[in-house]
Amino acid sequence: MGSASREALTQARTALRAGLDQAAGGELLQAAGRIAESPALAASLGDASAPVEAKARLVERLFGGLSADARSVLAAAVQARWSNVDEFVAGVEELGLRAEGVANPALFDELLAVADLVDRNHELQLSLGSKLAEPAGKVALVQRLLSGKTSASAVAVVSHFVANPRGRRLDATLRQAARTAADQVGSELATVTVAAPLSAEQQDRLARALEQSAGRPVKITTVVDPGLVGGVRIQLADDVIDGSVRARLDDLRQRLAA
Repeated sequence: MGSASREALTQARTALRAGLDQAAGGELLQAAGRIAESPALAASLGDASAPVEAKARLVERLFGGLSADARSVLAAAVQARWSNVDEFVAGVEELGLRAEGVANPALFDELLAVADLVDRNHELQLSLGSKLAEPAGKVALVQRLLSGKTSASAVAVVSHFVANPRGRRLDATLRQAARTAADQVGSELATVTVAAPLSAEQQDRLARALEQSAGRPVKITTVVDPGLVGGVRIQLADDVIDGSVRARLDDLRQRLAA
């Protein structure tokens, strides 16, 4: 996001107070989907030069059926100045996701589990990511798979991303959504890629080190990739620490080719 959009998102997040209506997250995700489907509506609400009063009236007219909390968050979003319309739409989507995280502090764990499920099942990944399949059919598939096994908020979030892919790969989108939901409840997610599984003691030591670095609790997801040969690759938020043998070999090859 551009600097203006980051500031706008920070400003709008102040509306995500404790005790937020539990329906607000799903309603905001639905609003984000509706706005994304209509370029004219997205332009009207996300235009930084448009009068705030006019945008507020448009929110009340078009989204008056939403809960008061959802309308309050959406109003805060349209009052802010975003870098561009696409980032405004992404911001409303993130606010919906964060609202779901407020209602369900375990949401990030559930989203990671669904991302792993999609990763392991190639056929499922193709079915949910198909550009030819109708969104309603893909949402129905998600609900059959997840209802009763995950929370309603997790089903709502996954259904939203399946119905509104906007060119995004589902498993990657769910992992990013998990990071956002974790951030909302004061935690950080780290993806640790290793050539062979870590022992419990190694995971504990790594978790303590990452928590000291991040300054807050860190949940580690381990990915085993024998292609690394040895060492470890860590992604924590936007930072990547690559101490793998493969990375060192790639660096050596580049130096030799220079």
